[in-house]
Amino acid sequence: MQNKKNETAVLGGGCFWCTAAIFSRLKGVRTVVSGYAGGSVASPTYDMVSSSDTGHAEVIQVEFNPHIISYAELLDVFWKAHDPTTLNQQGLDIGSQYRSIILYENEQQKQHAEQSKHEWETQHKQKATTEIHKLNAFYPAEQSHQEYFQKHPSAAYCKIVVAPKLLKISQDNDKFET
Repeated sequence: MQNKKNETAVLGGGCFWCTAAIFSRLKGVRTVVSGYAGGSVASPTYDMVSSSDTGHAEVIQVEFNPHIISYAELLDVFWKAHDPTTLNQQGLDIGSQYRSIILYENEQQKQHAEQSKHEWETQHKQKATTEIHKLNAFYPAEQSHQEYFQKHPSAAYCKIVVAPKLLKISQDNDKFET
């Protein structure tokens, strides 16, 4: 059997501090990088993206081993990790940079993304605002945003928003590291 190389997925479901904390705990995930994608400005900064003028969303780039966790399984976690029915908002985080977005890298990822969105909408009998687009470029966020929850678990946002979300998502999910 031929070993398959690690693959990457780029997903946005609100603040990247939350999504990075969730996806970094999944078995088979090698790295999670917080960053920006989906817009038109090259090399954006946090301040630029926060102004909502770049078109970028806060996203994470997930490097994963497809022998341990599949792209489809990552998408299952993606749908559970945020509310895909709110346009440009997750909780109190408001702005187009917090939109729900899947950025695919190839045709297979596109098909999985579209199928998973359809399944989510059918199961929940709601329309998802989640955008699905081809990934043109991914820009890593500043170092201060990388592994934010792991480095600052006592920060107010982490205690009030990230930790409860992480706990909720990790329950009854055998793909989470304990």
